[in-house]
Amino acid sequence: MSDEIRPEVDWDRTVPVLEGARTLELTPESCDLQYWLDEVAGRLLRRIPNGHTPDAVVPEQVLKPGPLRDALIQEFAFRTIAEEKVTRALGHLVAAAPNRVMTEFFSTQLLDEARHARVFRDHIIEVGVPEAEVDDVITEVAGKAIETVLDPLEAFGVSVIRDQGDFYGGVITLTILVEGVLAPFGELSERKWVELDPAGAEIERGAGMDEIRHLSVGSSVIKRHLQEQPGERMRVLELIQRGRALWEGLPMQPVLFQRESLFQQGLEEWGHLIPEYEVWPGRKLVDTSAEERMITASTWSQETQDVRMRYMGLV
Repeated sequence: MSDEIRPEVDWDRTVPVLEGARTLELTPESCDLQYWLDEVAGRLLRRIPNGHTPDAVVPEQVLKPGPLRDALIQEFAFRTIAEEKVTRALGHLVAAAPNRVMTEFFSTQLLDEARHARVFRDHIIEVGVPEAEVDDVITEVAGKAIETVLDPLEAFGVSVIRDQGDFYGGVITLTILVEGVLAPFGELSERKWVELDPAGAEIERGAGMDEIRHLSVGSSVIKRHLQEQPGERMRVLELIQRGRALWEGLPMQPVLFQRESLFQQGLEEWGHLIPEYEVWPGRKLVDTSAEERMITASTWSQETQDVRMRYMGLV
């Protein structure tokens, strides 16, 4: 392991998710299995053994029953199941990988996503849900979102990767239609919780550092594939169009609005703790609304997808 810390695994100086997801250039060769063992497991994860640093606190406002705690549990329950589903989809992608380099990288991504599911679940326990009850609580609070949003997305991804045996279609599905959508929402989550639940915010930060790597490598895989097989461009674009049409037909906005409305109620109760905190430059969190936060995250998501698509040569 080198003494020099690469920026995407430097806990103290990592770039924000939005910047890294849009600008960082990584390849599967530079993020192979040995890299993951040395730099991710051997360096980064030692800093965040429970998904966050040992000194990050779980404060009163998310331990006390109320809308703020309910918003956190809803958000992390959804993330738990989403990460579990991505983990399973990656199992099919690893099986379809065309060479050792791809096998190694996507195996490490599978481990990353499995870890994310675990730390999001464990944080629900940290805020007071008994471990024996946590799976039932997750199903209770996220059941409708699982059925109406996550299950159709999983079915789409599995049909591409497993049923059609389409490795590169699977990579584009994960890179643009999953990571490219969810990573910016994770960035908003980290910014929302950084003062109200430092431990939860650090969990989002650690997951976001992994997502930067996944987005960047996935993009480089597709860029290289299209350079070698330019005739694939229209097929990949058609797949993206079908995936975006699916997203547009899913009731994700009501899911987000319910969660952000609960957060808004919690903000009204606990906002006095963070009167000056800016969730983004020039905008205090206490002055934002549920709708504004949703619109901002959606804008970030679209911008991130557009930048990555330009990088891949798709626009």
